[in-house]
Amino acid sequence: MSIQLESSWLTVLEKEFKQDYMMSLKQFLQNEKLQKKAIYPPSTEIFNAFNLTPFEQVKVVIIGQDPYHGYGQAHGLSFSVKDNVRLPPSLQNIYKELETDIEGFKIPGSGNLTKWAQQGVLLLNATLTVEANKAGSHQKRGWEIFTDAAIKAVSDFKSGVVFILWGRFAQEKERLIDTSKHYIVKSAHPSPFSAHSGFFGSRPFSKTNEFLKKQNLQPIDWQI
Repeated sequence: MSIQLESSWLTVLEKEFKQDYMMSLKQFLQNEKLQKKAIYPPSTEIFNAFNLTPFEQVKVVIIGQDPYHGYGQAHGLSFSVKDNVRLPPSLQNIYKELETDIEGFKIPGSGNLTKWAQQGVLLLNATLTVEANKAGSHQKRGWEIFTDAAIKAVSDFKSGVVFILWGRFAQEKERLIDTSKHYIVKSAHPSPFSAHSGFFGSRPFSKTNEFLKKQNLQPIDWQI
């Protein structure tokens, strides 16, 4: 596991890399590679969410569960896929909601959400790696402890951040967030299994921008 973490995040999370759970996680990933298992995303992209959105620039956090497990999809940002990769169903639904929520939004051909990350949207999966074609295969190996620490750091050391929590899994992370100084936007998950049960029509993107404007912060340009 190649640890190349953006400096402001390293300052906040450095102690995590010295913990026993992280040593165990590193050993687990090394063993998986020794067994010639394909692991996504590539090691240089595991920490993309942090490297593209420095700690001091975080304005919004969107929490996903774990990376896409298909070839060439995952690149370290929740819900995002690389250019020229077919849009996954959840992302298709995110774009459909954007089309009705944000005036003038046009559904793009690309599912690469790097532009959001560069504007201060931390696209954080709870688990940062996965074995090819095995959804959830790296859950409960230690990643969740690390990403919980990241969420708590944002909550503790920043104020006025908008946390977008889609579905029960993400909403369980609310326990890490000081809701007296941050904003919570939550609804059903954009997955095809739940999007019609409260995701569509929830207007998370315009709500997020309203919260940012209240603080005299630049709203997010959601157009890809």
